[in-house]
Amino acid sequence: MKKLFLTIGLASLMLTFTSCERDITSLNEDPKHPTVVPSGVLFASAEHALMDQLLTPNVNRNITRFFTQQWSETTYIDESRYDMVQRPIPTNHYNRMMASSSATVNSPGVLSALRDARKFLESEDMSAAQKKNNIAMIELVNAYAWANLVDTFGDVPYFGALKATAENPGDAEIPYDDAKTIYLDLIKRIDAALAMIDTSVKGYDKDLIYKGDMTKWKKMGNSLKFRMAITLSDVEPALAKTYAEAAFAGGLFAGKDDNFGLQTFPSGLLSNPVYQDVIQSGRNDFLPSDVLVNYMNSTNDPRRATWFTMYEGQYVGGKYAKTNTFGLFSHFTDTITNENAQGFLLDYTEIMFLKTEAAARNFNVGNTAANLYKEAVKASVTEYGMDVSTADAIVAATPYDAANWKKTLGFQSWVAMFNKGFQAWNFARRLDFPVFVNPSNSRVEAVPIRMKYSQDEYLVNAKNVNAAAAKIGGDKVSTKLFWDKF
Repeated sequence: MKKLFLTIGLASLMLTFTSCERDITSLNEDPKHPTVVPSGVLFASAEHALMDQLLTPNVNRNITRFFTQQWSETTYIDESRYDMVQRPIPTNHYNRMMASSSATVNSPGVLSALRDARKFLESEDMSAAQKKNNIAMIELVNAYAWANLVDTFGDVPYFGALKATAENPGDAEIPYDDAKTIYLDLIKRIDAALAMIDTSVKGYDKDLIYKGDMTKWKKMGNSLKFRMAITLSDVEPALAKTYAEAAFAGGLFAGKDDNFGLQTFPSGLLSNPVYQDVIQSGRNDFLPSDVLVNYMNSTNDPRRATWFTMYEGQYVGGKYAKTNTFGLFSHFTDTITNENAQGFLLDYTEIMFLKTEAAARNFNVGNTAANLYKEAVKASVTEYGMDVSTADAIVAATPYDAANWKKTLGFQSWVAMFNKGFQAWNFARRLDFPVFVNPSNSRVEAVPIRMKYSQDEYLVNAKNVNAAAAKIGGDKVSTKLFWDKF
């Protein structure tokens, strides 16, 4: 079968992921003679789609900032009441991360773009070492995305997923796999990817995040493995210790420059997703919540001045799950909403809090929990350009309590993960602090600790999604994930 080669600019490919109105079938010509896209372009498009989906506060796609009650709304408050039916948020998240399970086009999601990148890479001319590096990069982003799906839904289609393509649509009915089995397989894939890396050779030059720097990718792989190991701590403590200590020995993030994400978003089409929905939209829909601001006020937290404006000389958060007049409360500062602001999916601050937790669990990570806690708080303030000395005031107000370390780390990681919805949600679920109150006008039975399955799956994959829902204890937002033991 003759293949047609299409030279496609990254920006034009990105547009297919960021526009709700653009028909992505325009990427395809005759499905029996599929276009081949350079694998580096597909890889970069997957990176962008991943960052865009996980960092956006768009109420149609990602409301995790409401799951941790760090943001509140003004006029339209359905999302802070956890209504995920009127806006099919689980469906949109699932499809953007993976692809429609009845896929009819190539690369409509993060994981399907990576699938196609891996396929097209095979026929591309490059050294064996560079090809291995590129495979490793694809695998590490794969592991990140799959772990996110498990952390969001629980059991998902995994081993049989992503086989549908434009030329071979296949069967939409795909069995769901056990979440713990997926997690352990992902860690094996991370180890295999790390073993492929040759740091003396560059990876993809179109890499948006690390520009093909394999030393950075190696740290990312170890840091992702470390995060997943700590996530397993309550349900598989021995395995978690083994994995975490191996990742620590392999080399974790050592500073902000190692972060997985963008230190500065470009302007235009690829700008900061928060800017796009908070500023560029021209709407006044979001405020910092009173749940977060009141806690930070109680500890006189110096990060308030970096993240929030004042209202009449005070930091005032919008009432959570209630209507709020935009002009009567604190707003997000330019540090958060600038079109070129930073955005990270896995970062040094998170790793330092995870190291603190590891030490509290008696894992060998090179220091005591009390000392690592201080370093974690320092990482949080310096991440935003604040003087390192401001961390001392935070630690003095909220000292490390070895007898109740989950509470100490739960609250401080919640604050430090401000504006990082999925990361904050993972800490809060695992550590069980803070304890969030389901608003009286909530549309669901509890503050979500998982998302319900995609509504589309009940249409195209009903037998398997219903079986999965029964296995995990019901497709409810209150059903605990396998690792959420307490």
